[in-house]
Order: sequence, then C-alpha cells, then structure tokens
Amino acid sequence: MFFMMMMLVFPSVGHSLSFDNNAFRNNFAALSESVELRKKIDPMVLSMALSGYYSLKDQGKVSRDGILTVIDFNRSSVDERIFVIDVNRAQLLYSGLVAHGRGSGDNYAEHFSNASGSHQSSLGFYTTGETYDGKNGYSLKLIGMERGINDNAESRSIVIHGANYVSYDYIRKNGRLGRSQGCPALSFDSFQQVINLIKGGSCLFIYHGGRGYAIKSTLLNHDLARLEPVTEPFS
Repeated sequence: MFFMMMMLVFPSVGHSLSFDNNAFRNNFAALSESVELRKKIDPMVLSMALSGYYSLKDQGKVSRDGILTVIDFNRSSVDERIFVIDVNRAQLLYSGLVAHGRGSGDNYAEHFSNASGSHQSSLGFYTTGETYDGKNGYSLKLIGMERGINDNAESRSIVIHGANYVSYDYIRKNGRLGRSQGCPALSFDSFQQVINLIKGGSCLFIYHGGRGYAIKSTLLNHDLARLEPVTEPFS
C-alpha cells in the first residue's frame, strides 16, 4: 500500500504532474526534516496532502499561499488528527482533536459520503471559504474541490465549527469524541484560533487510507485528470 501511494505522488518518468515537481520535492524534503512534523504526521499522508496542495495552487484555486491543513481520519478520535502546517517555513502551527461525522463510525471513521443526509464525513481536498456566525457560532465554510467525492460540501453545510463534544474531558467520560453531522468539528478551546489560521482560501485535506480514495482522486492520480470527470458519487 505504501509503495502504491508513493507512486501516486512521486510518479515515475513519463507520468506528468500538473505542477512544478521540483518545488514539490524540495518542500516535501524540508517538511520531512522537521522533527515535530515527523512525530505528528505520517509521511505518506503528508506527501499526498502536499501533492494536492500544489495541484490546486497551480490551478489558481488556492488564494492563501503556504497554509496546508491535514486531517488524518486513519487515526482514532482520541488522538490528535488535525494538523495546520506552514509549508513555506516547514513548521507545524497547530495540532489537536477533530470530530468526524456520526454516520462515519464510532471511535474510528470508516465510512465516507458526499451525500446529503448521510451524516458522514467526506474525504479529499477542500479550500477554505468565508467565516460566518451560525447555529454553531463562529464557523468556516469549506468548498469541496473533488467532483463526486466532496463537491456537495457547501450544499451539505460542511463547515469547521466548535463543539462541546470535542475535548479530552469528553474522551475521559465516553472513551471517544462525540460526533458531528459530517463537519470536522473542533474543540471550543481552539476552534477560533484554527479558523483564523486557515480562513480565506487555504488548502485542507481529509485523508483515510481504506476506501480507495487516492485511486479516484484526479488531484492525486494525475493521469485521471485528463480523462472524463468522475460522475458516480464516492461513498
């Protein structure tokens, strides 16, 4: 599995990338040298996130340069699994807890959907939109960048917001985090800080390794980008 994923983000000669491969390799090398990042983020997940970041940036869809957020739903809800990275300085700006959708699973997220009413999280690449004050208070809109995978995020009202079920106290009492209706909900202690770090057009990547996402993603599997768009929803 690791070899296959690395081939997707480090293609062999003859497989074209949609961005400057040298810039990608240099930044990945710098990020990999960070002791803090190595302890926190799986290098395969980081390489996939960086690949999609550069693809979106090359397409002019990332207006907030240098900020990359990674959510790793391979991890248990009791672990830190959201990471905000300064790509240009190779620094970890924030790490913490994040909830998945109640339809995705209990302690681990295992099921993912792009469908309204599923209450499941959606994988893939997003850009951050506007902030607003809604029923969950200060919130940040997410715009899905991948057709059939997460492009219903806006119509589903998938946003970043704070929640009282995202805390270590909740974990102590329940053995896991609470779950959202599909949103990547954050702790009340840090959600405003995170929203302000990443708002305004930065790149966000939600990852899980068990559902074949990387094969379906045209941002990671660059040869697919030259074929017909995905028409069947990812679930």
